[in-house]
Amino acid sequence: MRHCILVKYNETVDQAAKEKLLPEIQKVFAPLTEIDGIESVRLFPCTVDRDNRYDLLIRIEMDPAALPAYDDSEPHRIWKRDYARYLEKKAIFDYEEPAADPIKN
Repeated sequence: MRHCILVKYNETVDQAAKEKLLPEIQKVFAPLTEIDGIESVRLFPCTVDRDNRYDLLIRIEMDPAALPAYDDSEPHRIWKRDYARYLEKKAIFDYEEPAADPIKN
C-alpha cells in the first residue's frame, strides 16, 4: 500500500522556508523504515509554483497492517506536533497498485 500525505503550506511559508523545511521533514520521516512493514519513505516537492497546487507529497510504502504502528510512531507524533503550524491543509490518500492496465485511448 502507498500512504500519501499531500501538504499545502500556509501563507507564512515562502520559497526559502519550503527549501529549509524539506530536509527537516525528511529527517523526521527517515526512521519510519525501521518499523516492520514500512518499506520506504519518499518526499516529492511540487515543481509547479501555483496557488492551486499542494506543496509537498510524502509517500510511504507499507504493508497495510503497518498503518497502526505508523499512526503510533514517534515520527508521526513529531510531524503532527511540530509541523502543523506550517500547514494550511493536508489530504491523506491510501492506494494499492492496480492489477489492471492503465486506461488507454
